[in-house]
Amino acid sequence: MKKLSLILFSVLCLLFCNVGFADSLRVIDGDTIVLNGEKIRFAGIDAPEYDQDCINGDEKVFCGVFSTVLLKKKIGKETPKCISEGKDRYGRTLAECFVNGESLSSFLVRHGYAFAYRKYSKKFVKDEEYAKKNKIGMWIMQFEFPWDFRKNKSKKKIS
Repeated sequence: MKKLSLILFSVLCLLFCNVGFADSLRVIDGDTIVLNGEKIRFAGIDAPEYDQDCINGDEKVFCGVFSTVLLKKKIGKETPKCISEGKDRYGRTLAECFVNGESLSSFLVRHGYAFAYRKYSKKFVKDEEYAKKNKIGMWIMQFEFPWDFRKNKSKKKIS
């Protein structure tokens, strides 16, 4: 019963938590947006993949979906202001984006639904340590780091 209610919650969030964005903004997942046609990857963090789930006790939690919904709700009807840090190997703009002066990256990491991407930056490590210490978000669950999830997912495709 709990699993069904969790699935229903996730679906309802996707349907009804779709905040009224301007046509120029689309949230792809917890660390990627499209703003005015430009694909922007949040620099220095890594959020769970949209199809990634976690385990909380004996319940499956759609942490990738939750991270995406959390970002949508945080942005609300605002238009993020982004500071570009260059391009990644996929041609996406790497940037830190802000709403009302608050870093979306810091917000997501501090709320436990994204991680400091130490391979590329140490900027959000303190936010991650805060979430981990206080058992916030994914830190109360069993999870794979997003970089491990992607690596393991690609290995499964090859097999």
